[in-house]
Amino acid sequence: MSLKAATIPLHEDEVIEGIRRWVTIESPTYDASGIEAVLDEVEKDFEGLPVTFDRRPGVDGYAGILKVSTAEPSNEKPILVLTHMDTVHPKGTLTGRLPFRRDGDKLFGPGLYDMKGGAYLAVAGYRALIRAGVTPARPVTFLFTPDEEVGSPTSRAAIEEEARKAAYVLVTEPARDGGRIVTARKGVGRFHLVTHGRPAHAGARHQDGRSAIREMAHQILAVEGMTDYARGITTTVGLVKGGSAANVTPETCTAEIDLRVPDPAVGKEMVDRILGLKPVDPDVTVRVEGDINRPAYPKTTMIVDMLERAQAVARSIGFDLQDCPMTGGGSDGNFTAALGVPTLDGLGIDGAGAHTLDEHGLVSSILPRARLLAGLMETLR
Repeated sequence: MSLKAATIPLHEDEVIEGIRRWVTIESPTYDASGIEAVLDEVEKDFEGLPVTFDRRPGVDGYAGILKVSTAEPSNEKPILVLTHMDTVHPKGTLTGRLPFRRDGDKLFGPGLYDMKGGAYLAVAGYRALIRAGVTPARPVTFLFTPDEEVGSPTSRAAIEEEARKAAYVLVTEPARDGGRIVTARKGVGRFHLVTHGRPAHAGARHQDGRSAIREMAHQILAVEGMTDYARGITTTVGLVKGGSAANVTPETCTAEIDLRVPDPAVGKEMVDRILGLKPVDPDVTVRVEGDINRPAYPKTTMIVDMLERAQAVARSIGFDLQDCPMTGGGSDGNFTAALGVPTLDGLGIDGAGAHTLDEHGLVSSILPRARLLAGLMETLR
């Protein structure tokens, strides 16, 4: 393969500086002003390039969405580059326990690995292509969203709208397991479980009480018991709240349930099981609400073909690109793959420690993966 992206001018120090600018603007999901400030920086990085901007205002307290499109007229379906600008780290992490810094091959910072590093590599790769006079194989649309870390409640419709127009989707989520990309993800379900009992004085009228917390304990064991590793199913009760005082039989208790499934059929089965939970104590009521909020992302024949093309691009650049087994982590790529649009995920920076105080990207992955993204834009016809 003759690949121009393999030799376009890309400078490591320049890319690191761009990543630094994005990372040092803290942007937790619920800090709309922080995310809007990052989007301002994103627009600056496209200045002078043949693109148009569509900045959509935020809703429901979230920041807005930025769409950047190549300006050349074309009847061809575009390549959609999908990125989120929100992070999980609370504001103050940057000036506290996770400052931006370099230590050998590692670049540290909140949201650097997940996923501002990869997002910046896509922009840098595209910019280098255009500056070198290389025309992408198709129009390119970049979509920068504000709420992926909480399930994309305000951006899902926009993601699906752009995906329906696209020929391919490239997701700049971080690489996995030493540089592997993602070609399949489990579906994700979220549920809210409520038990409602009867309050009573814990000493004087203990026999009159019906404990919502005791009932919840039964329900937690039932939900957690649905995990089946052999079938790729996991269930987790991750948050529980209940009771009003130590000396009162608790009237109410709530729990949040996370479900991961390998395909839509198993997803329907598990949704029915969770929604069908029944009380152990007939005097306590159980109510469950929820559903699949990220559909499963299966590895289709079109994705396998796309993977093979990406591997050919990587070989031209000089590295071996592998994919990983289906991962339990969800992303916005779940939405696009579920629509049948060939989607490659995990194309971002290599590193480790997502969502932790050890979050970092590897400097050694910056240029190869920026060239990989540029090469895909160059060759995906």
